Amino acid sequence: MADRTILDLAFDGGARLAALRAKGGTLHYIVVMPVLPPAAGIMPDLRACWPVAVPGLHRIELDGGRTTLDVVLGETDALLPELSARVDEFHVPAPLAALRALARLAVPGARLVTCAGDDAWRRNLRAAGFSWDAVTDPLDARYTSRKPQPPRPAPPVRSAVVIGAGVAGAAACERLCARGWQVTLIERHPEPAQEASGNRAGIFMPLLSRDDNIPTRLTRAAYLYAQRRWAALGGLAPDGSAPILGNRCGVLQLARDGEHGALQRDVVDAWGYPDEYVRWLDAGQASGMLGSSTPHGAWLFPQGGWANPASVCRAMLAACGERLTRVFHAEALTLKRDGERWRVLGEGAVLAEGAHVIVANGAGALQLAQTAPLPLYTMRGQVTHLAAQDFTNLPLVVCREAYMTPVVDGIACVGATYDRDTDRALRAASQDENLERAREILGADRVPAAPPLAGRVGLRTMAPDRLPLVGALPDYGAPGQSERLRDVGRHPGLHGLLGYASRGLIWAPLAAELLVSQLEGEPPPVEATLAAALDPARFLLKERRKTVAAAP
Repeated sequence: MADRTILDLAFDGGARLAALRAKGGTLHYIVVMPVLPPAAGIMPDLRACWPVAVPGLHRIELDGGRTTLDVVLGETDALLPELSARVDEFHVPAPLAALRALARLAVPGARLVTCAGDDAWRRNLRAAGFSWDAVTDPLDARYTSRKPQPPRPAPPVRSAVVIGAGVAGAAACERLCARGWQVTLIERHPEPAQEASGNRAGIFMPLLSRDDNIPTRLTRAAYLYAQRRWAALGGLAPDGSAPILGNRCGVLQLARDGEHGALQRDVVDAWGYPDEYVRWLDAGQASGMLGSSTPHGAWLFPQGGWANPASVCRAMLAACGERLTRVFHAEALTLKRDGERWRVLGEGAVLAEGAHVIVANGAGALQLAQTAPLPLYTMRGQVTHLAAQDFTNLPLVVCREAYMTPVVDGIACVGATYDRDTDRALRAASQDENLERAREILGADRVPAAPPLAGRVGLRTMAPDRLPLVGALPDYGAPGQSERLRDVGRHPGLHGLLGYASRGLIWAPLAAELLVSQLEGEPPPVEATLAAALDPARFLLKERRKTVAAAP
């Protein structure tokens, strides 16, 4: 938890933030504003990390992790109830309607710097629990309410065992070690990223929708946060000159038909996204970029692209340094609670112990007693590998019913199937399906007729709502008929990072940051509604509500 948490509704370009940073210590600085000011108008050292002007919470790390800056874009009165923090100081330039939501965030004695306003504003301030000695402008008030507040959580015991060395587990290790935790990583394979994270190339791109729904908002946050974390780890390069093998070459998402093309155009127009985030291309522009006719247009995500998941895992694990202990070629079979600690057992031996266990092993979670009741399932995905001489070299990632990557190390990837089985062998039928989709996009003359059977099969782990499970794991055996997520019984010290489906590459950093923020008692990196949408107990709560509704 930071030494100081500041909530600023009067961002001054960063001067106030700079003064606080200069005092040393750890700082969490939350800025809420309706419109992002241009980078030219802010302090020079913030310009390089200034976020894209799209709605939501943008987490930025400064000063080697000592300072966390959350830039939250949107309407203030709507966003304040979405924040979760224990704020020491507020800067509020003008009267606002959501004053009680502001007071909910205040710690006892929190300072509020605001306008003197009129009598009505000052009455509202007093009613919300703030007081002052004299009316000045600006008004310098303190939160003196006697209303009971939840106690400040005790610092966690910073030892954890992470199960699974794919992108989910590697991201958890990196975020934990960055906060000073001692972490043991258990992986049944001899190397990281051997299961669902083992594909040659993963695609990173956002999701758009007409109503900017929860999956869209979560995916946007994950997409942007992942790229900031990758940059902090040393960045991407397609030639191996950076820690992560990858390229922000752009992603072209083709419209399926005329109706979908009109939707694509309407979404970009309605939300006013900046060109650096997404552009709508008409049929001529999209066809020119693709090199084939595509009559309905496309979204172009200029900052999207591809990355090699194994290299992402290696970069994250390398950043952990000596705080990470690796136990590879060992499978976690049983979890046992022993007092205040967990023991992770393999075949006849204790593999590791820790105050916390984070289950991040995808389909392997289905075999552990505590996570087996979760409504997870797997979908087989076969990716086809095509030699460079047999396939057109695309300048960027292309997707519609299938995705296609540029040639990387002599191989282009086309995929991936969604099959309801767990067969890990390559199948000719699955390859034919991938190639037929590629022909529908590029034309038959740009896709080989009968290439050798080559590729890779992975099993995606998914939840019924296609969103990840992030946080404390529910205890399905605990009694009670909970009405709220916070009342659902949990396994103490047991957490999950599961169900990443086809977007694990971008889900992993944000989900890990969310979980570690929860463990540390820090403000989360997403709004409260979005964090609740990822809570692993959401399915159990829904099930119990149905049971109550069906009772006579």
